[in-house]
Amino acid sequence: MDFRLKLAIAVALVAFVIFTSLALNDQPLAKYSAVSRPSSVLRLGYFPNINHAQAVIGVENGNYQKALGDIKLETQIFNAGPSAIEALSANQIDCSYVGPNPAVNGYLKSEGSLKVISGVSSGGAVFVVRNDAGINSPQDFSGKKLGSPQLGNTQDVALRNYLKSHGYNVNVIGGDPQVTPAKTADILTLMIKKDMDGAWVPEPWGARLVREANAHIFINEQDLWHNGKFSTSLLICKGDYIKNNPEAVKRLVEAHVSETLWINSNRVQAVKLFNTAVTSILGSGFDERDLHSSLTRMELTYDPLERTVQKAADDAYSLNLLDKKPNLSEMFDLRILNNVLQEKGLPAIT
Repeated sequence: MDFRLKLAIAVALVAFVIFTSLALNDQPLAKYSAVSRPSSVLRLGYFPNINHAQAVIGVENGNYQKALGDIKLETQIFNAGPSAIEALSANQIDCSYVGPNPAVNGYLKSEGSLKVISGVSSGGAVFVVRNDAGINSPQDFSGKKLGSPQLGNTQDVALRNYLKSHGYNVNVIGGDPQVTPAKTADILTLMIKKDMDGAWVPEPWGARLVREANAHIFINEQDLWHNGKFSTSLLICKGDYIKNNPEAVKRLVEAHVSETLWINSNRVQAVKLFNTAVTSILGSGFDERDLHSSLTRMELTYDPLERTVQKAADDAYSLNLLDKKPNLSEMFDLRILNNVLQEKGLPAIT
C-alpha cells in the first residue's frame, strides 16, 4: 500500500471519528443518560412521610431487598416531589415514591418517559392553621403567611388551588396571601415562632403541627374529594428501566403490594416500625400519637386513583405551574401491577 493510499485512509478515519462525535453531541442529553441495558441495581427514592410508609418500613426491615434478591437496592431520601423528579431526570435514581403533581410534571417534561406503576396512598394531607392567627373562615387569609413543602408539589398545588377558588391572588412569587415553600421541619419551627400562620402539609406533619404549634386542622383534604379518596403518592419508574429490567420492577411491585397489605392489617405494629425507620433516617422519630392520628385521615393503597391525578394536574395547569394542558393518557403503566395482583388473587386495577 503506497503512502498516498495510507494517508487517504487515515484522513477518512479521522473524519469519521469527528463526524460521529459531533453527531452524538448533537443528540438530546436525556437520550444518553438513560439506562440502555439491564441493571443489577435498583435505585429507589422515597420520603420519610407516613404516606410513603410502605417504602419506609419495607426498606428498614429488609423486605424490599429480600424481594429483589440478587438485585441490589440503593435508596435516596427526599423532602418533596420536585427534588425526586430532578434526580430521576439526572439518572440518579430509577424509581421513586412521589406525589401526583411532581409525577405529572416529570412525565410531561420527560415527554412520557416516566411511568406510574402503582398507587401508594390516598388522603393524608391537611391544611393546618395556628389557633391565634385569626383564621376562622376562607375570608380571613388576606395578609397571612402560609406554607407548603415545595413549590409545585402536591400540597402546594392543593393550597394554591383552594386559595384561588376563594378569590385570592396566588402568584408563584408574591401575592396575597403569601405562600412560602419550606421544608416540613422548617414549617413547624416557623409556626411555633408565629412567623407562619398556616400550612398545607402531608401527614404526620399535620398532626404534629396541631400538637406542637398551637394549631388546628382547618381543612382535611379528604373532605374536598368524592368519597374522600384522592391520590397523594404514586410509585413511578423511568420507562427505559421498566423495559430493560421488568423482573426488577415486578419484584419491587410485589414488595410494595405485600407491604401495603401488611400495614393495613397491622397498624399498631406498623407505626412502631415506621417510627424506628424514621429515627434512623432523621435522627429522631414522631410521637406515636401523631402517627395514629394521621392514619385516621388516610389510606395506603396500590390503586393510583387515576382520575384524581388528572384533576390535580388540571389544577396545576390552571395555576400556571404546568407549561401545557396535561394529557396523561400514556402515563399509567399498570400491567406489572395487575399481573402481581392476579398472582395474589386480588382484583385488577382498571
